[in-house]
Amino acid sequence: MIARMLVVVPMIAISACAAAAQDAAKGEIVFHQCMIRHAIGGNAQNKIRPELDGLDGRHSGTVTNYNYSDANKNSGIVWDETIFKKYILDSRAMIPGTKMPFAGIKVSQQVNDLWAYIKQFNADGSIKN
Repeated sequence: MIARMLVVVPMIAISACAAAAQDAAKGEIVFHQCMIRHAIGGNAQNKIRPELDGLDGRHSGTVTNYNYSDANKNSGIVWDETIFKKYILDSRAMIPGTKMPFAGIKVSQQVNDLWAYIKQFNADGSIKN
């Protein structure tokens, strides 16, 4: 009995880690929810919301030719995984006064996958190596 538990417990831990892994291909599917507002990838242009190329490491409110709210421009945010995950859950709480409210994605695995998809793009829309 104890021997079986020693095998089962590590398997559960491995499964939990695998579930938390990020999957850019699945993130691309989640991104379909965002496509009406945002573009990403080669030749991405601003839509209702700014294009997302090079989001990882970018300062909030800095995409050329997008009219950001003062709240976004003055937020001091530099986008990374932690900030993105907070923002995607509740944009208004993260940046009060934003003109980009979003109901949020509440499923943490979808958020993980979405970040994996978005962070792979350089500022020019190419995929990072």
